[in-house]
Amino acid sequence: MPSKPFPPLRLAAQLLLALSACLLALPSLAEKADRDKPMQIEADSMRHDEAKLLTQFSGQVVATKGTLVLRAARMDVQQDAQGRQVAKLWATPPARVFFRQKREGLDEYTEGEAESVTYDSQADMVTLSQRAEVRILRARQVADQLQGHTIVFNNTTEVMTVDGQTPGTSPARDQRVRAILTPRTKPPATPDATPATTLRSSPQLAPQAKP
Repeated sequence: MPSKPFPPLRLAAQLLLALSACLLALPSLAEKADRDKPMQIEADSMRHDEAKLLTQFSGQVVATKGTLVLRAARMDVQQDAQGRQVAKLWATPPARVFFRQKREGLDEYTEGEAESVTYDSQADMVTLSQRAEVRILRARQVADQLQGHTIVFNNTTEVMTVDGQTPGTSPARDQRVRAILTPRTKPPATPDATPATTLRSSPQLAPQAKP
């Protein structure tokens, strides 16, 4: 993970967070170019209400926006008078909504699942709610894993928050945030291309022969 500070962690064979909430600063959470890409949606059926500015999709919904991919059973897209669009997605239990997006400038992907997902295009924010789980893939291998009740990606501030407690309920063991964080491997040191300077004696400093 990046070298930015994390909240106090308890280290063991696996790194486990037993916190009611966790704040992770992950630089470049998502491809910045995705913000300006159009959203393309496929579904079995669609219903649009012009008066409410609400479009509803149902049946094997697949939404893509650049590298962002969302899969769900149902999706509502609500638009306000200013043109701001907020998409809400739900799965059919016991399945969960699937989320995946490439990270900026890295061979890494963020993917996750939750019972419901909200995507705010203007705020560039993704919220995973209930049985939320996120995985960071490096070179197609799972490196980091996070679990909690609610996980929020704010791609504008490049901060991800994980809340392990259901609002309005008392703490319980199964509501805590859990995380497994894998250290990043450092690239091998690059040898110095500049050759070492060779010291040579100067002819002017050579000892003179006695007459």
